[in-house]
Amino acid sequence: MGLSIGIVGLPNVGKSTLFNALTKKSVLVANYPFATIDPSVGVVAVPDERREKLAQFSESEKDIPAAIEFVDIAGLVKGAAEGEGLGNQFLSHIREVDAIAHVVRIFDNPNVVSTQEQIDPLADIELINTELALSDIETKDKTRQLANKPMLYVLNKEAGGHNLDEMADGRWDRLMEFFEKTGAQYVVVDAHVEGELKDLHQDDKQQFRQEYGVFDDGVNNLIRAGYDLLGLMSYFTTGKDETRAWTITKGSTAPEAGAAIHTDFKDKFIRAEVINWQTLITAGSRAAAREKGQIRTEGKEYIVQDGDVIEFLHG
Repeated sequence: MGLSIGIVGLPNVGKSTLFNALTKKSVLVANYPFATIDPSVGVVAVPDERREKLAQFSESEKDIPAAIEFVDIAGLVKGAAEGEGLGNQFLSHIREVDAIAHVVRIFDNPNVVSTQEQIDPLADIELINTELALSDIETKDKTRQLANKPMLYVLNKEAGGHNLDEMADGRWDRLMEFFEKTGAQYVVVDAHVEGELKDLHQDDKQQFRQEYGVFDDGVNNLIRAGYDLLGLMSYFTTGKDETRAWTITKGSTAPEAGAAIHTDFKDKFIRAEVINWQTLITAGSRAAAREKGQIRTEGKEYIVQDGDVIEFLHG
């Protein structure tokens, strides 16, 4: 199961600023099955209101989110696949991640230096994608496997700046046409604002967002989109001790989902008691839900649904 997303982009597109904002949403690695973490890797919580509401419902002592890993990969330049710049480091890191978040600058600001003559996100995308394609060829030659990765585009704008989506010069329209034609996924983030917000109290964050006119939580949207890009979803266990989101791949059977808790749950699976998270909260208690026949008994063939609350019975 893939859990890591590599952040790539040209120099000065806001890649490191975005990574710093992401790492402020880090979780304690001890609770998760990740390898040793170095400074360029952040394990971040997946925001999920469903889990938060379940924790309140159960009055849980612990509220443990799902988590994924973001890796700040060395900046790309033209020729990276041939070793230009930090090309070799880029190639080694890109092989290790499961998906790519491609940061693209969509604002004009002469005070923020660009490696390109003009800010043109579509040209940046084509340059990066060429390097990624070349790295795929390099990887295939060495390992006999194609290293193509699912990709999410992260459009970095600037509050109060000259953003391309507000300018009628064709650059934004060409970018949107590319996304529509290719079916690519994208999110819009103001990396600078999100970086400024990272150390503020929640009440202060709302005021700050109003001042800058940035109302969407771009980082949270990015994390959720990344989780989906990896083909992941969550089911929940909930009780007095803890409410926890368990990460599984979409399409997992009940025994496969149980293995996220303990590997023995897969082989020793007997049955699962399942209820949708919202149905459970609306019922008022597990006992009330059981009386209404809302808790279902499912067997080995059951395909777990996103948002299920599950109790496993195993041998």
